[in-house]
Amino acid sequence: MVKGDYICENCINNNKSVFNFLPREEKQILSQNHKCLNYKKGDIIYREGEKPAGLLCLSAGKVKIFKEGIGGREQIVRMAKPVGFIGYRALFAEENYMASALAIEDSKICVISKNILFSVLKRNSDLSLTIIKSFACELGFSNNRTVTLTQKHIRGRLAESLIFLKDTYGLEEDQKTIKVYLSREDLANLSNMTTSNAIRTLSNFASEKVISLDGRKIKILNPEKLEFISEMG
Repeated sequence: MVKGDYICENCINNNKSVFNFLPREEKQILSQNHKCLNYKKGDIIYREGEKPAGLLCLSAGKVKIFKEGIGGREQIVRMAKPVGFIGYRALFAEENYMASALAIEDSKICVISKNILFSVLKRNSDLSLTIIKSFACELGFSNNRTVTLTQKHIRGRLAESLIFLKDTYGLEEDQKTIKVYLSREDLANLSNMTTSNAIRTLSNFASEKVISLDGRKIKILNPEKLEFISEMG
């Protein structure tokens, strides 16, 4: 359930935001023309086929972007963390969303008005270049993932997914536990495999002392071996 209609500065004044270097006047324009909404864990933020209402910034929480395939099976195409944008390809391409976004934990999403955003972009070439760079980086990542998901074996795909989650969300204070707790089904959908294969492969990794499992918590015990499995494919 979406709640709230308040202003959140995290997406604009955060030093990790692409807007951080903008002049104060333009930051104020964006601040005056955006709103933030709360989403509970499991809430859909947008659905495939819907039209973008503006630029969506993940202010807090974690989000998965996924497509539904044959038989309704999901394929997770991206994982988002603060402070990052979601759904912006469709916005700039002036198309409907080609995937859906779901909050995997309680999240805050800021919506920046499309017209205001475009007016700021037209006045600031540095911001335009920064967003183009973001597009290019995401395209490179998507190309690499396509190769991974089609050429690596099951063990290599799952190992890479665990490394990807670690790199995206970081580790808990113990410096071993991945700081995101996905279901086995989500891990499978991220790694392009069946849930049963994901469960079996995780159990194998645990028996080999590469990881340890505690419900949805995954602790990396041997990062070097996990990297080796990923690289060998």
